[in-house]
Amino acid sequence: MFLRVDKLQVELPAPKRQDPNAGAALQELLGGKYGEMSTLGNYMFQSFNFRSKSKLRPFYSLVASITAEELGHVELVSNGVAMLNNGPDEPGRDEKFGGDISNAPFEEMKDIRSAASFYSHAGGAIPVNSNSMSWNADMVTTTGNVIMDLLHNFHLECGARLHKLRVYESLTDANITGREVCGYLLVRGSVHAHAYALALKKITGVDLDKFLPTPNIPLGNIPECQKYLAEGSHRRLYTFSPSDYQEMRGIWGGGGETALPDDPPGELEVVDGLPDGGKIHDLTGVPSAFTPDYAPEEMFEIAAKLYQKSR
Repeated sequence: MFLRVDKLQVELPAPKRQDPNAGAALQELLGGKYGEMSTLGNYMFQSFNFRSKSKLRPFYSLVASITAEELGHVELVSNGVAMLNNGPDEPGRDEKFGGDISNAPFEEMKDIRSAASFYSHAGGAIPVNSNSMSWNADMVTTTGNVIMDLLHNFHLECGARLHKLRVYESLTDANITGREVCGYLLVRGSVHAHAYALALKKITGVDLDKFLPTPNIPLGNIPECQKYLAEGSHRRLYTFSPSDYQEMRGIWGGGGETALPDDPPGELEVVDGLPDGGKIHDLTGVPSAFTPDYAPEEMFEIAAKLYQKSR
């Protein structure tokens, strides 16, 4: 089962301006072919369906722990999309009356790239790609054959790397929210590709990590990756559990394996638990869009009373 912690894996900087078209671009990292919904769906169902778990524990533990991380990646990208769609916070905006809705307060929304993200979802994230095409279960591969599934996962992570690089290249350096999402996920995706390569190496003897990085763009060339490389995130896998999934140390961090040649040097390590994480951005409400409502004062009053009772 999963333990939920009220944090993001990393803290995202607030956007400098509302940019729903950039939010639509980031949707590709959520519901695209190689997006986080695909990586989560693949690893989650592979872990559920895994045969001979007790006898193949290192491989099962690897897929299971990465599943938990991918769930957090879905949350991270979704928050980035919503932040870009919402724009900078305006203190007190969510406490105002909804105003004159006959004056077309959202005229510009009819021309945005993914208008449904506003009309149906109030600027929130949903499992679709950058063209608002729905993610679907056809993107999940779970064959029951360990080598085939691991090989598919390796391909999926390499495809996701290309995915993220292309989205990154579509965002200007002023788009600090979207670029931060891409930078962090590029580092963590590289870790996952490396992990699946090492798992396949243990089974087959084939040194797949020589294929990495694929595509061959070193993370050192991407400014938003630097702090994660400096802290050693490229060398860590997390168990996302207080005590389970220790067996993956036999694949990652237990045999003197080191970071990829283009990354800062150091031995691979498994970290018990989860990253320190960062706070979740508190999106300001927009009463004129009925989020959370047209005149939310009564809601806030009720919530405040309930909060006091809980203390």
